[in-house]
Amino acid sequence: MLTCGRFLSSSAASTHSLSPLRILSFPLLRRTHLRLLSSASATGAAAAVETDTEGGAGGGGGGVAAKPQWKATIDFKWIRENTDTVAANIRDRNSTANLDLVLQLYDEYIALQKEVERLRAERNAVANKMKGKLEPSVRQALVEEGKNLKEGLIALEEDLVQLTDKLQLEAQSIPNTTHPDVPAGGEESSVVRKEVGSQRNFSFTIRDHLQLGKELDLFDFDAAAEVSGSKFYYLKNEAVLLEMALVNWAIAEVSKKGFTPLITPEIVRSSVVEKCGFQPRAQNTQVYSIENSDQCLIGTAEIPVGGIHMDSILPDSDLPRKYVAYSHCFRTEAGAAGAATRGLYRVHQFSKVEMFVFCRPEESDKCHEELITIEEDLYASLGLHFKTLDMATGDLGAPAYRKFDVEAWMPGLDRYGEISSASNCTDYQSRRLGIRFRPSPADPAPKKGKGSSGPTQFVHTLNATAVAVPRLIICILENFQQEDGTVVIPEPLRPFMGGLELLSPKTR
Repeated sequence: MLTCGRFLSSSAASTHSLSPLRILSFPLLRRTHLRLLSSASATGAAAAVETDTEGGAGGGGGGVAAKPQWKATIDFKWIRENTDTVAANIRDRNSTANLDLVLQLYDEYIALQKEVERLRAERNAVANKMKGKLEPSVRQALVEEGKNLKEGLIALEEDLVQLTDKLQLEAQSIPNTTHPDVPAGGEESSVVRKEVGSQRNFSFTIRDHLQLGKELDLFDFDAAAEVSGSKFYYLKNEAVLLEMALVNWAIAEVSKKGFTPLITPEIVRSSVVEKCGFQPRAQNTQVYSIENSDQCLIGTAEIPVGGIHMDSILPDSDLPRKYVAYSHCFRTEAGAAGAATRGLYRVHQFSKVEMFVFCRPEESDKCHEELITIEEDLYASLGLHFKTLDMATGDLGAPAYRKFDVEAWMPGLDRYGEISSASNCTDYQSRRLGIRFRPSPADPAPKKGKGSSGPTQFVHTLNATAVAVPRLIICILENFQQEDGTVVIPEPLRPFMGGLELLSPKTR
C-alpha cells in the first residue's frame, strides 16, 4: 500500500540513561530514550560531523532524539564563521531551519570533543606510567585511576555520539546558499530573463485541452477515475503517439549535446530521496511512500540519476558527466485544487525526460546556462510562446542555489503555465550523496616519491526538465488548434509520429 505520512526512523528506538559521570554539563542532551550507536567512539562521532557516510532524513526539533539514517558532510566551521549570511539566507528562503540551535549544538560538540580528547590523553599518560617497575600500592592506585578514566570516557563518548546525531538532524534542514543575482522575495518577485514568441491571435472561440481531447478522442479521465482515482487519465489514439514522439524527440535532441540516455528505476530508497533534498514522509509531501518499506515512487528522474554515482569518486577526466533520463513520475499533488489544476495540468502520474549533470564546481554556472539554453531551444523549435524566469529566493527548494523556470502560454487555460525548470544545486546534493572527484594534478609529472593523488572535492549537480509530457500536450493542443477542430502537429515531432501532420476529430 502507498502511504503519505510523517517520517520517523524505521529502526527501533533504543532507550539508555546517560551515566552520572560527567565532566561537563550539556543541557540539550536528554537523559532518557536516546538512540545510541552501541560501539561508537569519539573518533567515529567526529568523522560523522566532518565526513559523509550512509544514512536518513534531516529533521529537527525537540522530543525524542532520533539517530539520523545518513550523515551529510556539512561545513559547520563555515556556518559558524558566516552566521549572519546563513541567517539571512534562511530568512530570505522562508526556511524553518533553526540556526541558533545548530550553532549551540555545534559549540557543545566542540567543547565535548575537547573534553573527550583530554580524558584520552590522561588515560594514555596513566597507561605509560604503568609500563615501568612500580611499587604494588602505586600500581594499584594507577589501575584505579585508569578504571575511573575509562568509565568517564565511555560515558562522554556516548554523549558525543548522541550530540553528533542531534547536530546532524538539525543541520540537514539548512538550505543551500543562494546565487547573489537571485531576486529576493516571493514568487511574484521573480524576474523575466527572456521571452520567446508572442500570444497567438485566434479568430474563433478557443477550446481548452479538455474539450479538444474529448472531440479528438485523446483522453479518458472518467474511466481512469473509476480505476485509479482522481487526477489519473488514459491517453488514447494519437495522444499515445504524441507522448512517444515528445519523449523520443527530446532524447534524440539532447543526446546530440553529449548527454547519455538513461531509463531509470522508478522505485528508490527513501534515503536517496532525502539526500536529493526531498521529504518523502513529511506532512503534505509530494512523494508516494511504500508502506512497510524504506522505498518510494520517484517524483522525478532527478532522484535515481542523482544516486547513480552515490558514494563514489569520479575521475576528473569524466567531468562534466551528462545524462538525459526517461521515467514515469508520481506525485501526490497534496493541496492542489481548483480550475487552474484541471485536466492534464496537475496529475498523479506522468512521463518526463530529465537532464542531469555532474560537474566541477567552477563549471556549474556555465552548465546551468547550457541547460536552460537547451530547454529554450527545444520549446522554440516547437513554436511555443514562453518566458524564462529567474526564480526568487522564496520559491527555491532547499537544494537549489539558483533556479530558472520556463512558463509557456496556454490559451485554453488563459494563462502561463510552468513547463520546465533548470536548477543548479552546487554541492548540496553531492555532500549528502557522497559524490566526489579528484582534480587532476596541476603538475602532470609529480616529483619522485610524491603521490599524484590530491584531495577530493564534491561535484556540483544540476537538473533540468527537457519534456514534461502532459503540459507539453496541453501547449500543443491549445496553441495549434484550428477553427475546424483539428490540431497541427509541430514539424519537429512529425518524423516521430509516422509523418502525421494533423489531429482530426473522429467521424462517428
